[in-house]
Amino acid sequence: MNLIKFLVKSFIADYENTSSPDVRERYGVLGGGLGIICNILLFAVKLLIGAVSGSIAIVSDSFNNLSDCGSSLVALFGAKLSNRRPDSEHPFGHGRSEYVASLIVAFITVILGFELLKGSFGKIAEPSMVMLSPLMAAVLIVSVLVKVWMYSYNTYLGKKINSSVLMATAKDSLSDVVATLAIVIASVLAKTFELPVVDGIIGLIVSLLIIRTGVGVAMDTIGLLLGKPPEKEMVMKINEMVLSGEGICGVHDLVVHDYGPGRAFASVHAEVPDNYDIVRIHEIIDALEHKITEETGIHMVIHMDPVAVDCERTNEIKAQIIAVIKGYDERLNIHDFRMTDGENRINLIFDLETPQDLLDGKTDVAADISALLAEVDSRYKAVINVDRIYE
Repeated sequence: MNLIKFLVKSFIADYENTSSPDVRERYGVLGGGLGIICNILLFAVKLLIGAVSGSIAIVSDSFNNLSDCGSSLVALFGAKLSNRRPDSEHPFGHGRSEYVASLIVAFITVILGFELLKGSFGKIAEPSMVMLSPLMAAVLIVSVLVKVWMYSYNTYLGKKINSSVLMATAKDSLSDVVATLAIVIASVLAKTFELPVVDGIIGLIVSLLIIRTGVGVAMDTIGLLLGKPPEKEMVMKINEMVLSGEGICGVHDLVVHDYGPGRAFASVHAEVPDNYDIVRIHEIIDALEHKITEETGIHMVIHMDPVAVDCERTNEIKAQIIAVIKGYDERLNIHDFRMTDGENRINLIFDLETPQDLLDGKTDVAADISALLAEVDSRYKAVINVDRIYE
């Protein structure tokens, strides 16, 4: 870890400013460059050992390192491309290029895994003894240590700049560690007990491990491209910051759009008293938008929702509604509440914040809440807009 920190300080100017696109690019280039150098060396050494020893498992592992070299190239170009400025065709920048690069890495890994899988089946069908000398085994152990270091530095750099490509590369390095260790152990067992088929079996296992790693990275990346909910810690922080504003009495409908690491846009609704000075509240909200952007890196837009706070009857009925929905499910909440009061009918109009798992169920949450409110007072007629919680 000390070595990678030294390299970061030596090659990345202003390395602590990880919110800067230029700094992020340099982190990505450093990670990709180190990956290319290490993986080319490992590929050459393992290919030589595999050819001399006649081990399909070691040859498979060497080509796995070659694919990792290609992955590092993709990571390097992804870092450069994602830092391109917004243009007329891509007004939100090119940040998602990093996610596309991760997906390419995953596809390369899966394709290689299937190719090695075919070779392993062939070695199982026609097994031959592996001639692995103590020197070759020692070299493979050293390669394991190199991959452990690669896992460590990719994880460090990936967390520093929140890079899906570097984190995917780290996972791949960890699977390489397991694969190479398995090959060394299997070679020793095969030689000790004269079981040449073990090499093909381990090659098969390594191939499946490579495929599993690629599929896992692909699934994670596809989730990012399709859109994932924001982290709960970030949601809580933004809500707290908005509620800290003078006069703001509620917050809801937070939506975050991710256009790549460091390129997030968000909107949220802030409830303010309907009798508040509109110029003053605009100044407060404008200041909050700038503050949130500075502290989180998220470009924030806050929508103002005026609500009645001084009407005693409105507040009393709203409290009844909250008690009913909390009794139904503690996670439910309401916003944008208003009512039309009549002698024989009282319309209760509000948005119902509902978790996704309740929406996925067979129960009609809005109908259930309407029925419960009617039990409280037969005049209550609920007009409910179900609002999914984005978290």
